[in-house]
Amino acid sequence: MKDSDDAARPEVLPERPQSPRPNYVTPAGLRRLRDQASGLAARLQELGPSPDSNEMALLQRDLRWVEGRVLRAILVDPAGQALDRVCFGMTVDVRHEDGGTEALTIVGEDEAEPAIGRISWSSPLAEALLDAEPGDEVVWQRPAGKTRLEIIGVRRS
Repeated sequence: MKDSDDAARPEVLPERPQSPRPNYVTPAGLRRLRDQASGLAARLQELGPSPDSNEMALLQRDLRWVEGRVLRAILVDPAGQALDRVCFGMTVDVRHEDGGTEALTIVGEDEAEPAIGRISWSSPLAEALLDAEPGDEVVWQRPAGKTRLEIIGVRRS
């Protein structure tokens, strides 16, 4: 049974967990995290003198999470890396077994957007590609089975 005073109290929200992995980020990824933190802080300021307590609790929790991601960020700038092998922050051009080609950029967990070819460095696909050189063939263990990818080239994003 709920107490009538409970309606005015904000729900206690669990914290958003941080990934246990290192938070490698590209320069663009770090900018996005900082912009996200600024946006959340601005939204908190806009709430006014009598804010919705649940909305405020959500925004505060999300801001703590983003600020934690920024604090744990390990900046990796691909500009200083050689183009002789697949590294974090680089785009790798691959040829699939069926002859089709694809460009994949290896980025941080918060930057990953697989639908547009931006894959997390900790994904099985990125793990198969990392440290490979142009001309190498790598095996990617997918849920549907193994597939081979040929590294066509490596370039900066």
